[in-house]
Amino acid sequence: MTGSGHTGTDTVDVVVIGMGVGGEHVAGRLAEAGLAVLGVEAELVGGECPYWACVPSKMMIRAGNLLAEARRVPGMAGRAEVTADFAPVAARIRDEATADWDDAAAVERFTGKGGRFLRGRARLTGPRRVEVEGRTYTARRGVVLATGSRPRVPPVPGLADVPYWTNRDAVSAKEAPPSLLVLGGGPIGAELAQAYARFGTAVTLVEAADRLLSAEEPEAAELVAGVLGREGVDVRAGARATAVRHEGGEFRLTLEGGEELTGRRLLVATGRRAALSGLGVEHLGLDPDASAVEVDGRMRAADAAWAVGDVTGHGAFTHVAMYQGELAARDILGDPGPDADYRALPRVTFTDPEVGAVGLTEEAARERGVRVRTGLARVPSSTRGWIHKAGNEGLVKLVADADRDVLVGATSAGPMGGEVLYGLAVAVHAEVPLPRLRHMMYAYPTFHRTVEQALQDLG
Repeated sequence: MTGSGHTGTDTVDVVVIGMGVGGEHVAGRLAEAGLAVLGVEAELVGGECPYWACVPSKMMIRAGNLLAEARRVPGMAGRAEVTADFAPVAARIRDEATADWDDAAAVERFTGKGGRFLRGRARLTGPRRVEVEGRTYTARRGVVLATGSRPRVPPVPGLADVPYWTNRDAVSAKEAPPSLLVLGGGPIGAELAQAYARFGTAVTLVEAADRLLSAEEPEAAELVAGVLGREGVDVRAGARATAVRHEGGEFRLTLEGGEELTGRRLLVATGRRAALSGLGVEHLGLDPDASAVEVDGRMRAADAAWAVGDVTGHGAFTHVAMYQGELAARDILGDPGPDADYRALPRVTFTDPEVGAVGLTEEAARERGVRVRTGLARVPSSTRGWIHKAGNEGLVKLVADADRDVLVGATSAGPMGGEVLYGLAVAVHAEVPLPRLRHMMYAYPTFHRTVEQALQDLG
């Protein structure tokens, strides 16, 4: 079932509203278990990640990293001449990542599991009742809210009147613009700023906070800002935009103090907000103006209603959505298992160097009343970092609960920082005692051996 304009009613076991990664996961699991599942999606099945975020952006980043590596050849391996060409990147995103933004394969993947799919916008009209394109569906077991998030656009005067880019425009571009203003220095802004800069775009990155990657450790943010600056990105931290206008094909961004920045394109990357507007969540007793849907450890948001993914406020991460989707499916099916546990929530910013982080930052731990001890080691000080030479910037920072002698957070920034993060995530999740971590053997010469040095610095 791919659409219907007829009025009437229908009954299924579960209606899943929003078929991004979280919604598709829970809907598929329930359909495979034999339930009658209706999946509703207004855009593309699979959601933001495969079409406009994780997958295509990482293809851009991979291509930019190849250019950076080639430029590191002089002084280490001979000579190299590098000519950037964005066309293969755009073609790969179109053909390999998104099938030209066609979700036919994803729809078939779901319906092949026994689910029913409907393209359209859903609205809750009561408990267990959903209206889509004039037809009402009653869900015997309940509904799952998985509507994801939308870009958060700041109230900068003039911004609503100009043709700015969001991440969707940035990853679907056919060519790299000659110049780009990036508003927002979080993960999306930093990643895309670096990727475009490596293809020859003159990039200015504007962040209102006093540093980039404000949710991460300041040492990691300083590291990334330094690398971006050396690569030619004009990083403006602590700079607040006060006006935007678009004239003669150029964007003009005014900062506090009156300075005006210009660029051919303007990317707004100032975060995301839960997509709850117009969904009718008030019929479930939920607040439609809330910043997120509050859920319990089994993803229950209300009677006969579950929520997964970005709408729950636990981070706009694919892995969180899929994790929560599994928990919701298990609860709907009545299968036993532990509640959600976010103590070791991992996250990776795919700049070069990558910034992997898990659990609490030092600041967040102190705010929670933890008696904190920290350890810090720089990747270039490790043998692998010294061997790597060009492009070896990185660090490992550990955040420990001094009373319990366990890690509550860690950051791994550097080459393959997201991969090094895995061991640290295990340590945080399993609450491995620090003495046990200190008495482990760390392979030599590796980047992850820096963890051993950070443990020594921890004392």
